Amino acid sequence: MSVAENIFMGREFVHKVSGRIDWSRIYSESQKYLDQLGINTNPKARIKDLGVGEQQMVEIAKALSFETEILVMDEPTAALTEQEVAKLYEIIRNLKQQGKAIVYISHKLDEVFEICEQVTVLRDGKFIGNADVKDVDSGQLIQMMVGRKLEEKFRRDIVAPGPEVLRVENLSKKGVLNEISLSARAGEVLGIAGLMGSGRTEMAKAIFGAYKVDQSAIYLNGNKVKIKNPRDAVKAGIAYVSEDRKTEGLFLKLSVRHNTSIAALKKFTHAGKINNKTESKAVEDYITKLKIKTPSMKQLIKNLSGGNQQKVVLSKWMLINPKVLILDEPTRGVDVGAKIEIYELINKLKAQGVAILLISSELPEVMGISDRILVIHEGKVTGEYLHDEASQEKIMHNAVGLQ
Repeated sequence: MSVAENIFMGREFVHKVSGRIDWSRIYSESQKYLDQLGINTNPKARIKDLGVGEQQMVEIAKALSFETEILVMDEPTAALTEQEVAKLYEIIRNLKQQGKAIVYISHKLDEVFEICEQVTVLRDGKFIGNADVKDVDSGQLIQMMVGRKLEEKFRRDIVAPGPEVLRVENLSKKGVLNEISLSARAGEVLGIAGLMGSGRTEMAKAIFGAYKVDQSAIYLNGNKVKIKNPRDAVKAGIAYVSEDRKTEGLFLKLSVRHNTSIAALKKFTHAGKINNKTESKAVEDYITKLKIKTPSMKQLIKNLSGGNQQKVVLSKWMLINPKVLILDEPTRGVDVGAKIEIYELINKLKAQGVAILLISSELPEVMGISDRILVIHEGKVTGEYLHDEASQEKIMHNAVGLQ
């Protein structure tokens, strides 16, 4: 479907005489709202051919076409690039000048301070309080959001790393990955930094067997392993938390129970039958351990918040007792409290000797909890730092291709 069709779906203009759809008017009206947002998008363009950022703008144009005075935006920047976020901020400011009221829902405090005048905090479905943004700081908001003070946002436990668990050599894919080599030790968090499009996710998926490469050599505990697909990876003890949990990490039409146990069904199977009692006990244990907020394990996963969905994904992989855990944007789209709980879980897994690869677009996060950091630019490793050596300046220097 086209941009214009999406904007006026179910409200098409019709010729009075012929009764046919008035496409000329639909396109011109769509153009009016696109122009109002200051975006250069053709109303005849197919929506599937647009980037996520442009699709987001079309959603806003659709809302404006209802001549609405109140616009609700729920996590509008979750999948946007920095440039697209800046454009969205500009649009929001223009809408405010036009007298529109905007309800902006976000877990990102920097966004709240950037574009909001007032802030209301909810926790566990309850109203906690509201304030003028100019009268509060991030520490006060975090305390309201999680119900306690957070002295350290990124608590990195010091664990003496054990022997090398994972070694990757010459991971290559023409035009995407350029002879990437890395290693991770037991009880170590290896941070992977880089700009969007640098090849971080492709590298992670390749190690997990979900992305075909031209060449690579992967070793686990010193033994070379063949990983042709995710099944091989899981069998070898490698787990992968995708950056897109709804598309690649969860079965949205299934329950919390089935999403949690699905990777470890062999544990609960005997003579071809699943022991439901054992399976349910294991799932219930992880609901308790990870403080997953759900009415029951029978609840459909799609009905949980982003943070609780992410905890279910983590539970799924913890059930297989992985040697290597790859985390791709593990705190994306989750609230501050859930972020802290995920950081605490990472520390627990470190203490258990799991080798962790952490990919994140948030530099403070990578620097805060990683023991060692690799920087990738255009599919190539351009920098490596120990925790105490790293700085945002050094990492960004390498991330844009400067040695």
